[in-house]
Amino acid sequence: MRLDIPTTTEKPLVWLGSSYRDLMAMPGPVRQFFGHALGRAQQGERHESTKVLRGFGGAGVLEIIRDEAGGTFRAVYTVKFQAAVFVLHVFQKKSRRGVETPNEDMALIRARLKIAELYSQGR
Repeated sequence: MRLDIPTTTEKPLVWLGSSYRDLMAMPGPVRQFFGHALGRAQQGERHESTKVLRGFGGAGVLEIIRDEAGGTFRAVYTVKFQAAVFVLHVFQKKSRRGVETPNEDMALIRARLKIAELYSQGR
């Protein structure tokens, strides 16, 4: 008799800066949606609402986008490092003009990506 035991290797989630607190301040349906999508990322999969965030040279930095009646919500994470899925930034996009991520948010994402790199190198 042979038993097939699933060998799911789920990466841990590491929340950088205020990203977890920012997620908890969002409406319940948004929190649940992001939780599900991040769970898929931990399993090495990609939720259909996830896209590559431009400006980071490849598919290593991704964003989940959720439109609700109260606005557009985003969660940015990276799967660039073996150690974990790093949640870099969770925020509500305030600007109604364009789809581009505001410069202040991009700067914060870049800074936290550097922290994730140091963390993954054991520094």
